Amino acid sequence: MSAASTKPLFKAIKPKKRRDVTQGVLPGDYPEQFRQEQRDTRDPLDYDPTPPDATAAALSVLAERMRAIGGPVFESAVGAGHIAYVLRDWGFDVIGADVVDRGYPGVVLQSFYDFRERPSLDDQQSRIMFTNPPYCEINSRDGHGRWLRHAHDLGFDLVVMLLNADWSYARQNGLDELHARYPVSVEYKCCWKIDFRGGGSPPQRNAWLIWDVDHQGETISRRLFRDAGGFKCQGVLL
Repeated sequence: MSAASTKPLFKAIKPKKRRDVTQGVLPGDYPEQFRQEQRDTRDPLDYDPTPPDATAAALSVLAERMRAIGGPVFESAVGAGHIAYVLRDWGFDVIGADVVDRGYPGVVLQSFYDFRERPSLDDQQSRIMFTNPPYCEINSRDGHGRWLRHAHDLGFDLVVMLLNADWSYARQNGLDELHARYPVSVEYKCCWKIDFRGGGSPPQRNAWLIWDVDHQGETISRRLFRDAGGFKCQGVLL
């Protein structure tokens, strides 16, 4: 067999590279930024526990405003309490709700969308929502931003959500209208990659996005650092 005639054979047996399914997709228009082989590992409810340093960093710049508003903080996707425990460590009372009981004490087993008014604790109604929502419920492709819409329908004074840093770029399925109607007050860009799953190679950037009823003017964009809240490392999940 001549050298030229072997080319089709080698071409046929050459291993093919896996295609990164996120390539060619507009930023913010997909619920997750993982290669195909990683998709099967995702929780069906998009549950990604938030490491404590990420919450503490956010509180380092938000706690003063939260205390000025007062009242209990509503964690609308509390899970096992990864965010809630840090909130409590910083002195905040927390109301935690979720559709699944993952072990957080006193969890209200109720869908966020079933709340018709802001929840109360000791006759104090929550005015602050602080959460890492399931991305499939707020992205443009699947959720159409409905988690944010419902938060504003409930009338919170302060909404704090940890999202994919590309979320603000999304335009499909009503997201342009959503951004125009509920512009972000402050964006805190996390200057490290949050390792939600402990795999050591997180694939995306994240940002804490803040909607503050008293904010006026254009969106403020600021950088946020991992050690801002006093943590020197990623930390062990609670």
